[in-house]
Amino acid sequence: MSVSSKKVPPPDLIPIKKALLSVSDKSGIVDLARALAEHEIDLVSTGGTARALTGDGLMVRDVSDLTGFPEIMDGRVKTLHPNVHGGLLGIRDDEEHRAAMEAHAIQPIDLIIINLYPFEEVRFGGGDYATTVENIDIGGPAMLRAAAKNHAYVTVVTDPADYERVLQALNEHDGAVPYRLRQELAAKAYARTAAYDAAISQWFAETLQIEQPEWQSFGGRLKQVMRYGENPHQKAGFYVTGDRRPGVATASQTQGKQLSYNNINDTDAAFELVCEFDPQKTAAVAIIKHANPCGVAEGASLAEAYKQALACDPVSAFGGIVALNRPLDAEAAEEIAKIFTEVIIAPDATDEAQALIAAKKNLRLLLTNGVADPRQPGLTAKTVSGGLLVQTRDNGSVDDLDLKVVTKRAPSDKEMADLKFAFRVAKHVKSNAIVYARDGATIGIGAGQMSRVDSARIAARKAEDAAEAAGLGEPLTKGSVVASDAFFPFADGLLSAVEAGATAVIQPGGSMRDEEVIAAADENGIAMVFTGIRHFRH
Repeated sequence: MSVSSKKVPPPDLIPIKKALLSVSDKSGIVDLARALAEHEIDLVSTGGTARALTGDGLMVRDVSDLTGFPEIMDGRVKTLHPNVHGGLLGIRDDEEHRAAMEAHAIQPIDLIIINLYPFEEVRFGGGDYATTVENIDIGGPAMLRAAAKNHAYVTVVTDPADYERVLQALNEHDGAVPYRLRQELAAKAYARTAAYDAAISQWFAETLQIEQPEWQSFGGRLKQVMRYGENPHQKAGFYVTGDRRPGVATASQTQGKQLSYNNINDTDAAFELVCEFDPQKTAAVAIIKHANPCGVAEGASLAEAYKQALACDPVSAFGGIVALNRPLDAEAAEEIAKIFTEVIIAPDATDEAQALIAAKKNLRLLLTNGVADPRQPGLTAKTVSGGLLVQTRDNGSVDDLDLKVVTKRAPSDKEMADLKFAFRVAKHVKSNAIVYARDGATIGIGAGQMSRVDSARIAARKAEDAAEAAGLGEPLTKGSVVASDAFFPFADGLLSAVEAGATAVIQPGGSMRDEEVIAAADENGIAMVFTGIRHFRH
């Protein structure tokens, strides 16, 4: 029986004598190679990496010297060779492995420094089909996986951020790397190749319009370790996929303390909502609390829109997230800073606005450098016990729908504008969702209730509270419009809106009792529009 089949403890320290370097991202590679050379490590490299190193005066052997075979097919075939993979996979303490390596003149490779072709950058950067395929790395993942499997003897590095860790180990252990570090780097290598393959498989599915591929995987890179998750006893991290869709994952944080798990979740909800409004047509502001809007409004300016959004539910807005569809200006910044706010997210911000916000040192300001396209396709996923629920993004837009007036009275132009506004907002409210709106602003929102009637009543109550806070004689639901994210299964939900004073309703339709609901609307002189599409949000 060979040593490889026995449970022999791996050696702790493995001296590094030969290293293979082949990187797409060349940041820090010359300094690393120079430090390796100072440890008298034999350097082997490929293509552009070899040219970068020799151009800096380093002594480097080309991989073709190792394989005895030239690079061919535009570099597609250069490391896929027994002299490379045998050098990575050979078990040093196995007599049969050693004999095979000696018989075939295979030299052990103790360290590989590899990062992969920039497939994700090309994919999300809009590369054409041929260019994207050409950026699928083959040799790199193969070497990473081989070295990671044999981490008992080989150190594998795929991230420039780990260069310093390896050099520190070499300095502390006289040119050797300890087993624990080899294990950690091997785990990272497998995670990297898994995320890389996930990006490739997703791109193929999107490009070929395969709606439900037999195998589905997602990958991301850690952007931030959270202090905790939704609750202090939960651990959490923020991973980004590389998608360039403007939002919380691509935003730069200009000030404020670290974002929490809940901050990120709520900020994403806020910005996705406000991106429903075209910044070329209107200024829009959304205020979010616990992933639900507590106020949304359009206006001639951001400051005007913010004040209208705040008026919808000034109590809930305290400590909320504010999202804007236009660059934050000084006037809006001054208004927002009047109450405690956790996060502001906007496409950009003027210098004056940033100076005003800077006075609130704990207030986070995120700048996305653009707004997201609400019609853009994509995938969303959530975990369930033992699996993933994957679906296409809800990219339906009310502007694209064939709205059908189903009542005797058609909505006026003003009512129709408010109906469209309210339905945009309802798309981003947890089901069951009811949204009252008037003059391009929400005036009452009911979210996440088990009964649609309860959502309608809560929204109306919110409107009453807001009216009382503003010193108004009656709630603004009198003469408002109302949106429902899904159909009214009975007339009672509609009648609750009528009781609150709504004059027009927008809903998907499709209930067995649509005729009953339509009759109730006609009986009360209400205009009603069917969209034919619902916006459940769970």
